[in-house]
Amino acid sequence: MSEAHSEHSEHEPVPLLAPREGLPPLIEKPADLDDAAHALQSGRGPIAVDAERASAFRYTARAYLIQLRRAGAGTFLIDPIPLAGEFSTLASVLNPLEWVLHAADQDLPGLAELGLEPRALFDTELASRLAGFERVGLAAISERLLGYSLAKGHGSADWSTRPLPHSWLNYAALDVEILLELRDVLDAELQHQGKSEWAAEEFEYVRTRPSAPPSPDRWRRTANIHTIRDRRALATARELWLARDSIAQREDIAPKRILPDAAIVAAAIRRPRTASDLRTVPGFGGPRQRRRAREWLDAIERTRALSPSELPPLRAPTDPSARSARPRPGTDAALRLTEARSALTQISAELDIPLENLLPPDIVRRLSVTPPEPVTRDTVIELLEEGEARPWQISLTADVLAHAIAAVRESTE
Repeated sequence: MSEAHSEHSEHEPVPLLAPREGLPPLIEKPADLDDAAHALQSGRGPIAVDAERASAFRYTARAYLIQLRRAGAGTFLIDPIPLAGEFSTLASVLNPLEWVLHAADQDLPGLAELGLEPRALFDTELASRLAGFERVGLAAISERLLGYSLAKGHGSADWSTRPLPHSWLNYAALDVEILLELRDVLDAELQHQGKSEWAAEEFEYVRTRPSAPPSPDRWRRTANIHTIRDRRALATARELWLARDSIAQREDIAPKRILPDAAIVAAAIRRPRTASDLRTVPGFGGPRQRRRAREWLDAIERTRALSPSELPPLRAPTDPSARSARPRPGTDAALRLTEARSALTQISAELDIPLENLLPPDIVRRLSVTPPEPVTRDTVIELLEEGEARPWQISLTADVLAHAIAAVRESTE
């Protein structure tokens, strides 16, 4: 890490309390949105982009506020809710530009719903990771590299609230206030470390990666579902989870605000038959839960008629070739995984890159559980490419992984 970019940490950070040019008005009308698009078009260079969601309160990843800033144009705050279907002009301006975001994968899906999709991307969080910084939150990295401290407090707020409070808008505007400056500092740091091309490949992967389809077994992530020891009770938990998810999607409410996980597990174990019985189950006594008592009871009743063959296994079935498969301790696969991780850890330390960014853990596990036959550099490369490892990752890891996997095989034969 270059000395030039660590000097800010030696001084007291300067609090950034309000946008330098004042808080811009909130854009809520189509005509004002078009004016913003024309103003941004007259700016220069990349554009800083951020979006505020309400994930803890709403089911969707919808953007409830969009913040934009471009040199020569200034900062713009946009309320997308009253402007649905009005983003074509803004998209024609924004989409050809390089976008600068922090943790881009969180905001891109909601922006894409509005037709806003970048042609190029610079992710300041990902850049910070590749540059070797331990703390990569926007506040931490801004303080370290730019000497500014950002106010905290509204990041987890319910941004679907209307009207949006002035203090929230001020907080949101500050999120893009220094992104462009931060981008330039990080870009220089990556060039200094010889990592610019690696970063470019990572940014492009984030930009173009399609959303993963939802797992059909998401219901198994219910907190403490492992305490259920009966397959019919487990089926009941599944049906309650699916009912909750359907309601949450229909009403755009975060699922756990409709029914907590603990209530699902408790009802699955007790399997009440009547509304009065249901109300005695912890978590079902509130007005929101009582209002939907019929739906909960119907979900429970569906499981009573299931045949034994229709009941889910207590443990989720595993595919030995799945990327997430974990080898059992003491097996050859576990030895291969240990050797592979040891080799990668050494590279990670030498390059000052987090291990999970050097190569995704699921690819390493898959290679260890089901190694190619024969184990050569070329066959390892083929497997890494199949796992969507990027070229820079493959060039750094293929040889050492092939050697580590082959060495274990030789020692156990």
